[in-house]
Amino acid sequence: MKIPRRIAQTLINSLKGGVVPRVGLPYITVGRKDEIDALLRDVEIISEGGASFRFVVGKYGSGKSFLLQTIRNYVMAKNFVVVDADLSPERRLQGTRGQGLATYKELIRNMSTKTKPEGGALSLILDRWISSVQQEVMVSENLSATDPRLAPLVEKRISAVIYSLNEMVHGFDFARLLTLYYQAYVSGNDETKGKVLKWFRGEYNTKSEARQELGVNILITDDDWYEYLKLFACFLKQAGYAGMLVLIDELVNIYKIPNAITRQYNYEKILTMYNDAMQGKAQHLGFILSGTPQCMEDPRRGVYSYEALRSRLAEGHFSGEHKDLLSPVIRLQPLTNEEMLILVEKLADIHAGLYEYTQIVTQQDMVDFIEIEFSRIGADSHITPREVIRDFIEVLDIVYQNPGIKVRAILGSDTFSFAKDPVNAEATDDQFAEFEL
Repeated sequence: MKIPRRIAQTLINSLKGGVVPRVGLPYITVGRKDEIDALLRDVEIISEGGASFRFVVGKYGSGKSFLLQTIRNYVMAKNFVVVDADLSPERRLQGTRGQGLATYKELIRNMSTKTKPEGGALSLILDRWISSVQQEVMVSENLSATDPRLAPLVEKRISAVIYSLNEMVHGFDFARLLTLYYQAYVSGNDETKGKVLKWFRGEYNTKSEARQELGVNILITDDDWYEYLKLFACFLKQAGYAGMLVLIDELVNIYKIPNAITRQYNYEKILTMYNDAMQGKAQHLGFILSGTPQCMEDPRRGVYSYEALRSRLAEGHFSGEHKDLLSPVIRLQPLTNEEMLILVEKLADIHAGLYEYTQIVTQQDMVDFIEIEFSRIGADSHITPREVIRDFIEVLDIVYQNPGIKVRAILGSDTFSFAKDPVNAEATDDQFAEFEL
């Protein structure tokens, strides 16, 4: 495979460190075709004006974050805006000390498009929207950029978009800020544009500060930040995008909240989002939340401890061992040995290309490696792609740095003990990890 070295370096470093790379995923995507297809069908519904809400559930290291990042890249290529955030003790869906607003800030900070995939795309989106309206008016009315009739016609079209948001909750406030941004854009007032962006990012701490700088007496708060996501989704459709997808990872951090009442408030927020999506109250908006089976199913602390969610999300009587990818909860099945073999083949090619050496790991070496990994005690139910990948990259690094060593000798050596140890089922299932692949 011909891969730019920058991307190859990012892939190898990220995977070796146990985190999901944000670039180069198509080079290493294996399996998950059915899951990806199911989520992309949701994307089509979103682009047509609908909404979707999904949970992706799997053990640590099973590929939840990888799947989310893969979907992220797919939908950006389809002209979607994507916002994503990992929950943490400081970032929740609902809180009394700004934790919900902190999640909103992270989502907006990570707002990404095809032309700005690394995040921070809000100002680009707004500027592009105004510029595209100007171009459309110039073409449709056959006007030049200096024609005095241009500005009133552009403002009329801008006003039509802004007016369409007024019927939504907080729509009048949102439209007012968009108007301020447009006026600052036309007059070349970058300072006011910056202040409006600051407001949209939820960075004003007090109403008096916002009133002093922008003349508005409103703020985005812990209680209403979700309403502004719905407003953004409708606005983005008007601005020429296909819709907005919200990715929220590390749902386990809600499960870990010690206070039962606080957990319930967070689950109540999830219920609100879910109901809006299912009942058609949200438009051009999709949510994907990911977590472990424990943080979903634990009857005392998990999502299912909130009866209104359990009754909506729990599997029915007929699912059994069969996959139902049309249900709100997608459960990730382990990758097969054959899929893992394809994955390590890809990694071997990327590693050889990155360090510019002739491939020295044979097909049989890779087969032997997979056999050793999956013959460990407990591997059938507890080994994850992350563990296998980290082990294999370690083997590649050793062989590259020690040309005289054969892969088979490493795999058969007593010093390569980790691959022979039993899988730590307790650590795999119950430990709280910050990252996952």
